[in-house]
Amino acid sequence: MSTGNGDYKYPATGVECAHHVAVPPPQPFTKSLKTSLKETFFPDDPLRQFRNQPASRKFILGLQYLFPILEWGPRYSFQFLKADLISGITIASLAIPQGISYAKLANLPPILGLYSSFVPPLVYAMMGSSRDLAVGTVAVGSLLIASMLGSEVKANEHPQTYLHLAFLATFFAGVFQVSLGLLRLGFVVDFLSHATIVGFMGGAATVVCLQQLKGILGLDHFTHGTDIVSVMRSVFTQTHQWRWESGVLGCCFLFFLMLTKYFSKRRPKLFWVSAMAPLTSVILGSLLVYLTHAERHGVQVIGNLKKGLNPPSLSELPFGSPYLSTAIKIGIVTGIIALAEGIAVGRSFAMFKNYHIDGNKEMIAFGMMNIAGSCTSCYLTTGPFSRSAVNFNAGCKTAVSNIVMAMAVMITLLFLTPLFHYTPLVVLSSIIIAAMLGLIDYDAAIHLWKVDKFDFIVCMAAYIGVVFGSVEIGLVLAV
Repeated sequence: MSTGNGDYKYPATGVECAHHVAVPPPQPFTKSLKTSLKETFFPDDPLRQFRNQPASRKFILGLQYLFPILEWGPRYSFQFLKADLISGITIASLAIPQGISYAKLANLPPILGLYSSFVPPLVYAMMGSSRDLAVGTVAVGSLLIASMLGSEVKANEHPQTYLHLAFLATFFAGVFQVSLGLLRLGFVVDFLSHATIVGFMGGAATVVCLQQLKGILGLDHFTHGTDIVSVMRSVFTQTHQWRWESGVLGCCFLFFLMLTKYFSKRRPKLFWVSAMAPLTSVILGSLLVYLTHAERHGVQVIGNLKKGLNPPSLSELPFGSPYLSTAIKIGIVTGIIALAEGIAVGRSFAMFKNYHIDGNKEMIAFGMMNIAGSCTSCYLTTGPFSRSAVNFNAGCKTAVSNIVMAMAVMITLLFLTPLFHYTPLVVLSSIIIAAMLGLIDYDAAIHLWKVDKFDFIVCMAAYIGVVFGSVEIGLVLAV
C-alpha cells in the first residue's frame, strides 16, 4: 500500500473540463523593478499602520515604532516585574565577571567591561524588540578589536590612543548598524550563512581559548598574533616562566565552572547554578589571594578599579586621527558580526515564545546603543548567547530585565569596585575558556557534513582561516 498520494486515482466526475489559464500580460520594467524593490526592502509594509490615521495618532505610533517600550510599558504588571527582577539580578551576576574578562581580552581597561554593561542595556530596553535578549560585551567582538586594532596600535605602548580608537570603532559600528536598519538592509546579515557563522564562531572560540594560556600560565609577555602557530610558539618558548601556582588555580576554577555547566545541563531547572558560578569563582579567587597573599608569589591580580559611573567620552573620539580608516574598517566588521550574533540569538528565543522581532528595528536599536556607548566610555556591545540563554531560563518577561541588570551594575560601579582588587587574572581566563567552549558547536558541524558537504567545506574554511590565519582571513574565506 502506498503511503504517499502519488498512486492515488481521483474519482472521475463524469465531465471532462479543460481549463485554460491566461498568461499574465508582461509588466513594464519600471513597475516590475518597483515591485521587486518593495518585496526586498519592505516585505512587512511598516507604513501600513499609519494609513488613514489622524496626525496625533501617527505621532504616537511613530514614537512606539522607535521606542517599543512605549507600546508594552502601559500593560506592564507586577507579575512581570517579579520575573524580570529575578532574571535581571541573575544575568548581572554573570555580566559583571564576564564584562571584566572580555575587556581584558580586548586589551582595554577592565572597568570598561562594567561601563559597557550599564549604558547600552538601558538604551536597548527602550528601543529593542526582543523580550529575551540580554545586552553586553562579547568575546568575539573583543577578540576582533584586540587583533585588528592591535595590529595598528599596541595597547601597552600607546594605551590612550588604543582606548580612543576602540571608542571610535564602536561609534562607527553603531553608525553602520543604524544605517543598515534605516535603509532596510536587514537581509545583508543573511549573507553570513549558518555554516559560515558555525565555522567562524568555532574558530574565534578556539583562538580565544588559546589566548587565555597567557593568564592560566601566568606569563608576562605574549604574542600579539591570534593564529595557533604564533600562540604555541609564544607558550613553549617561555616554559621557564610558567608559574605552577597560577596553572593549578586556573585548572581548579575551570574544572569548577565546567562541572556547574554540566550539572545545569542535566537539570535545566538549576540553570542558576552555572549562571552564578563565574561570580562565585571571582569571590573565591579574590578571598584565596587575599588570605594567602598569592599576588606576592606570581599570581597576577586585577588591581585598582576606578569607582564611579561612566565618564563621558564624546570629546575623546579622535575623528582627526591618522588611524581613522582603520577605525571605520573595524567598525564595519565588528558591526556586522555583532548584528549577526545579536539578531540570530533574538530570533531563536522569539521562536520559542512565539513572537516576532523586526530585524531592521533591532539594527537601529543595536546601532543606537553602540553610538550612545561610544560617547559614555563603552566599547562594542550586542546580545551574547550565554547571557541571553540565562535570561530566558530565568523566566524574563520583558526587556526590563536589562534595566535591572544595569541597575545592579550601577550599584557595583558606585560602591563595590574596590572588592575586585584581589581578583586573580587566572580566574578571568578560566571564565572566558568556560564560556568559549560552548561556542565550538561540534554537533552542528557533523550535521552539516551529513546534510550538505559544500556547507561543511564553507564551515571548515572559516574555522581554519580564523585558527591558522587571522579573524579577517577566516571571514573573507567563508564569505
